[in-house]
Amino acid sequence: MHCNNNQKTVNGETLDSFTMDLLNTLAQPATGAAAPSTQEREEINTLADKANTTQLTTPIITLFARLLELHRAGKGTPGDFGLNLSDLEKLAVKHQRIDEHMVSVGGRLTRARPIAASANRRVDAYLAAKDSIAPSGIEAWDRILENKARIMAELGMDEAAWNSFPGQIRHAIDSVAVLARLIDLPPAQLESIAKVTQSYRMRLTPYYTSLIMPGAINDPIMLQSVPTGEMVENAGIEIPPVAADHSPARLVDQFYPRVLTIKATNMCAMFCTHCLRLAHIGRKDQVYAKEAYTEALDYIRANDRIRDVLITGGDAFVLPNSMIEWLLAELDGIDHVRLKRLGTRIPVTAPMRVDDELLDILEASNDRKPIRVVTQINTAQEITPVSREVFRRISKRTFAVLNQAVLLKGINDTRVKMWKLCETVHESYVRPYYLFNCSYRNPQFAHFRVPLEVGRDIVESMYGNISGDAIPRYIATAGGKIPLHRSNVVSREGNDVILKKPWSGEEVSYPDADPEIYANELFAFNR
Repeated sequence: MHCNNNQKTVNGETLDSFTMDLLNTLAQPATGAAAPSTQEREEINTLADKANTTQLTTPIITLFARLLELHRAGKGTPGDFGLNLSDLEKLAVKHQRIDEHMVSVGGRLTRARPIAASANRRVDAYLAAKDSIAPSGIEAWDRILENKARIMAELGMDEAAWNSFPGQIRHAIDSVAVLARLIDLPPAQLESIAKVTQSYRMRLTPYYTSLIMPGAINDPIMLQSVPTGEMVENAGIEIPPVAADHSPARLVDQFYPRVLTIKATNMCAMFCTHCLRLAHIGRKDQVYAKEAYTEALDYIRANDRIRDVLITGGDAFVLPNSMIEWLLAELDGIDHVRLKRLGTRIPVTAPMRVDDELLDILEASNDRKPIRVVTQINTAQEITPVSREVFRRISKRTFAVLNQAVLLKGINDTRVKMWKLCETVHESYVRPYYLFNCSYRNPQFAHFRVPLEVGRDIVESMYGNISGDAIPRYIATAGGKIPLHRSNVVSREGNDVILKKPWSGEEVSYPDADPEIYANELFAFNR
């Protein structure tokens, strides 16, 4: 046996410092030692037999963990249980040889497991609260079905009407009188809503209405769909989100040289109370002349810098299938346009709109050039078995399905609500992409705005706690999309950068690249 720098070679294997520290700890006389009981001795003998006869790592770890637990309890050293140091060293070697990555007993027991336990504690409160504080539409499905039956009866809808997009639009709730029949609201609130709807349109599909939980004050679905008095009371001048200075051609918005938006319609299946394009929705639905789209397409053809085109509105999926197919084909025919996007809330507001014909159109266009569907889901309550199935089907036909959520007071402005939203979206074949801070441009929904620091705390709390590709980028729209993530670079000490882990506040030293090596152009094949 050879020992060096707190390492030891046993039977040709090196026991690392973690294992040596563990063995040294176990060998130290226990503080206030009390003799182990007969039952404890028998327990250790049984664990030792399993560890010696197994070809698995778990029995070996279990033995060492129990010895450490008993030592900390003052029950003695391994010798008090009939085990000598040589026995334990051989078991440590055996563990290393069995493990595919040669992980040591000491590393796994005294380092990896405590780190995992600490990580588990970070999410325990979230796991305990998420389903009660932020239930998804999947978990609330039984209540939603009860709502559906009640709404269908009140509106005189049958299953055929409910399961068709025309039926949803034909029976859409656009008056306070109808809303009052479906949702139990106090008279004062109904009066306030009636005043607001004189200035702002209200439309909820029966399906989306069924997601509202009766009796829930400030239900997140109702907050997004039913206008409240603040929309009139919030004084201020609306700043158009995209005015003439960003519309170089008819129906076109352009902030960036390689990305462009076609506002293909002003129609939506429902009207969101936080809509960034509140001014563009107008007083009534409109169908644009084909010449309008042609002017937008001609602008794109003439500008070969453009590679990515977003078709939005309104809601792109409200367009007839024939129009979607034509627009995508026109874009696919422009050589320098390499990617397309379709912006839609339909999968959560009226998922029955997504039919086989539309999916075939998306797949055919995706086969020519990648197409992404970009949606907006702001609460886990919007994900039901129906909408999840629609997203699953879309994801099989397109390059990607992305979510652009908006940070909204009372809807998703806590860690539990946002974590649950992102995890639920992630599990529904949709990747969280952007989280927008609610726009300052529309004073009508100032009551929904959340301070930047609150948003940054929520987003950065996700790192290290949920899947990395379930974490959206936090964005402000101010003449373009500006990332809002807080810098985690604290300081520099020589060539080391001090970084802060956003989930714990712990600071760690990170060696930066050597600037001299980086500056040397004589490297690799150029040496």
